[in-house]
Amino acid sequence: MPNRALYAGSFDPITNGHTDLIRRSLSFCDRLVVAIAVNPAKTPLFSPSEREALIREAVGPDDRVEVRTFNGLLVDLARELKVRMIIRGLRAVADYEYEYQIALMNRHLAPELETVFMVPSLDTTYVSSSMVREVARFQGDVSGLVHPAVAAALRARFA
Repeated sequence: MPNRALYAGSFDPITNGHTDLIRRSLSFCDRLVVAIAVNPAKTPLFSPSEREALIREAVGPDDRVEVRTFNGLLVDLARELKVRMIIRGLRAVADYEYEYQIALMNRHLAPELETVFMVPSLDTTYVSSSMVREVARFQGDVSGLVHPAVAAALRARFA
């Protein structure tokens, strides 16, 4: 059985930090499922299908990466996909406490799952989707923070 991992998030939009983690994750797993979380309590900038298309564009053609959306608990998706490893990114110390609580809850719900924390590359440490949206909203330059297709989608959305 191939070594598969799951990387979940809202990806609204996908940033260079996300794509960095996706590419580096593939060095220790054979296949990565990028799972777009659909949270009915939030109002995203892009629809799930738009986010899926932007992720595919940013990652490029790679048979090792599967992109899909999901509702509900991540542990349920992991069980459905027979995935045993969850990838989570930690940009700063502030992320750690929140991510640690999620990892502990996931372990409580599914002890067979392991959470692997990855730190971003130095040039993407400060990049977050919410920051990118805010800069784009005010017509700031996000070209160094996201894939060109994502930058174009943001410009179109805020035009």
